[in-house]
Amino acid sequence: MADGSDLGALIGGDKTAWDAFVRRYVALVTSAVRGVARDGTDVEDLVQEVFLRLCKDGYRLLKTYDPARAGLTTWLTIVSRSTARDALRRRQMPTTHIDAVPEGLLAVHDKPYEPLRLPDAMLSPRQKLVLTMLYDRDMEVSEIAESLGVDPQTIRSTHHKAMLKLRTYFAEEQNK
Repeated sequence: MADGSDLGALIGGDKTAWDAFVRRYVALVTSAVRGVARDGTDVEDLVQEVFLRLCKDGYRLLKTYDPARAGLTTWLTIVSRSTARDALRRRQMPTTHIDAVPEGLLAVHDKPYEPLRLPDAMLSPRQKLVLTMLYDRDMEVSEIAESLGVDPQTIRSTHHKAMLKLRTYFAEEQNK
């Protein structure tokens, strides 16, 4: 497998291709993770977490690799470091035993779900569509851009502007 040139079989779920990919890049991932890990951190667990993240949800993250933007080794190094940092942050988060939490905080309220009511003209039709695709359909920015025939930056910009409008609206509502 050349550097990122043939990921199709891997993404298609070919176990042999996955095994070859892991063998080829485990040293690179380990090295990247070691640069982030602190003393006493189990590097092997972090490496495992990187490979799990790459194949999770039908290789969703691996499908985002774009050879026009970076070489596969560069991309894998960045993914490995960020995954290791995220894992280390999660491990540092304080945890509370469930018995220590007051029961009232764990109670499920019978209040039915109420959809948000926004003024009709607040968001443009495109902003509504982008938010629906991002949050209701759980689509990636690149998927939305491709389906709408626009640049991914246009989707990010549309999302940002819609969120600014919503934040302003809800801040005003809260102050009333």
